[in-house]
Amino acid sequence: MRHGLEIPCGGGDVAVSTLVELGELAERAGWDGVFLEDYLIHYSGDDPSTYDPWLVLTAIAGRTERVRLGTTVTALPRRRPAKLAREVLTLDHLSAGRATVAVGVGDPGDRGLAAFGEPTDVAVRAAMLDEGLDLLTGLLSGERVEHRGAHYRAEKVALRPPPVQSPRVPVWVGGSTQAGAVRRRAARADGIVPYKLTDTDGWADFTPDEVHELVEALPATRADGQPFDVAIGGRRRRPDERAERAYHRELAAAGATWWLEYVPVGDPAAMREAVARGPLR
Repeated sequence: MRHGLEIPCGGGDVAVSTLVELGELAERAGWDGVFLEDYLIHYSGDDPSTYDPWLVLTAIAGRTERVRLGTTVTALPRRRPAKLAREVLTLDHLSAGRATVAVGVGDPGDRGLAAFGEPTDVAVRAAMLDEGLDLLTGLLSGERVEHRGAHYRAEKVALRPPPVQSPRVPVWVGGSTQAGAVRRRAARADGIVPYKLTDTDGWADFTPDEVHELVEALPATRADGQPFDVAIGGRRRRPDERAERAYHRELAAAGATWWLEYVPVGDPAAMREAVARGPLR
């Protein structure tokens, strides 16, 4: 199981240089991946600093050689699939084949939806995601794509050069495992970034049995023949590192391929410390 960091794309008055520094530090500290949030307006504060994740990841790519780079998660219904594909393909070349993109319907509370006239109806966004996912995966292969749907069109077009990765840049699907559509979409892609709809008052981790059930319900391999990615996590590290290590071992045994640890927005020194301590192996 690999260990990745989930880093904010903004919040408060965080500087973009700090985010790039965290990505560079992550490689030195032994992390396997750096994944940024994707918001037009960050969810914290009244007028928070917010940065484009693909530009930040491009800067990180130029300062690293090993870590995988991507988003968790990009709201595909508010992005043009062709433009997103072009950005991801460019990052794939700049990083020598280290790009990944995760997509979903988007956070219902995302202020960047209504503020710019984007569709907010969940059913509409779900339909756009279903259609856009097919178009995006096709374009990320570098093959010629013809698509005519309710929301998008592509007239026998190919985005060249083709990706460094073959047969395409990996695509993950994010969303709640309580929604059957999330699993169905993920099965058409290369991985899943799941979360639980918390019916409780706080965060709820997946149990190893739940991860095993999820792995059994998804394809064994992705488009390139590698194991289908199941990226679990999305929270900060718990204080009891011994218990945390044991939990990670159980997740790996259940079939999880990634653990994602969240670095919350805060004092830059505290954010650097959270990254510099490295993953729990």
